[in-house]
Amino acid sequence: MKKKKILLIEDEANQRILYKETLETHGYEVLAVSNGEDGLKLLGTTSVDLVIVDIRMPKMSGLETISNILGQRKNLPVIIYTSYPQYKTDFMSWAADAYIIKSSTGLDELVAKVKELIGD
Repeated sequence: MKKKKILLIEDEANQRILYKETLETHGYEVLAVSNGEDGLKLLGTTSVDLVIVDIRMPKMSGLETISNILGQRKNLPVIIYTSYPQYKTDFMSWAADAYIIKSSTGLDELVAKVKELIGD
């Protein structure tokens, strides 16, 4: 069976590695990039099943990235995974399928939401 493919957009290198490895241990293929611009370039050439994006990043914010992603592929599931709860009320964050706050249990919540949205 073909693995589901996730695009992970996270600017912090250590977190990017941790999230990628965690999702891979759950059977997903993970393409990880450090900013929204690189994520959009990759999305233009590669098919993915879901996108996980941080909010505060260099070059392009997560909200700008989501706007561009949904402009290209409006039915692509998107999860915001961030340390900043205050953006949850931002209109653009409503376009995401989930808004998860990074915490000690946040990674478990992220994996559960990924499974809910795209399966194993």
